[in-house]
Amino acid sequence: MFVAVGLLAALAGTALWLGNRPAERGLPPAEVTPAAVWAASFADTAGRSHSLGQFQGKVVVVNFWATWCAPCREEMPAFVRLQKRWGREVQFVGLSNEEPIRVARFGKDLGINYPLWVGGDEVGELSKRLGNRLGVLPHTVVLDAQGRVLDSRVGPYTEAMLDTKLRSLAAKST
Repeated sequence: MFVAVGLLAALAGTALWLGNRPAERGLPPAEVTPAAVWAASFADTAGRSHSLGQFQGKVVVVNFWATWCAPCREEMPAFVRLQKRWGREVQFVGLSNEEPIRVARFGKDLGINYPLWVGGDEVGELSKRLGNRLGVLPHTVVLDAQGRVLDSRVGPYTEAMLDTKLRSLAAKST
């Protein structure tokens, strides 16, 4: 039993390390242009289509997550607080490839105050193109007001780390 738990912990650590290490020389991750980021379209839980471009001009924090992902669930209350704190300059968006009804129920249960959108394979594909080569969750991407990737983190983002990053961005824009 202890060997199995140790092996699982080692595999999880390896996956996070592989997902966060810089690309090898000559093999950069597939990049996505700001225009492609803004054009990315997903549905809200009521089925209405939205694109990330509706937030152009703001810093956008895109969080790839799932209802079954324990680290996702742990970091989302911090995102709620940060959305409240930074709402004038920053917009959080959660992207999941799960069923809309499940996502809506989850968002209501956790009191999520930012959009939760759903999609199929395009959610995972965008996550990979934005730096998550292994498809590990959670994956959080910070985009500047023009849609350029400022940060891509595989694994949970602490409130303090993300707040510091947002404070730094706010200081640069003033």
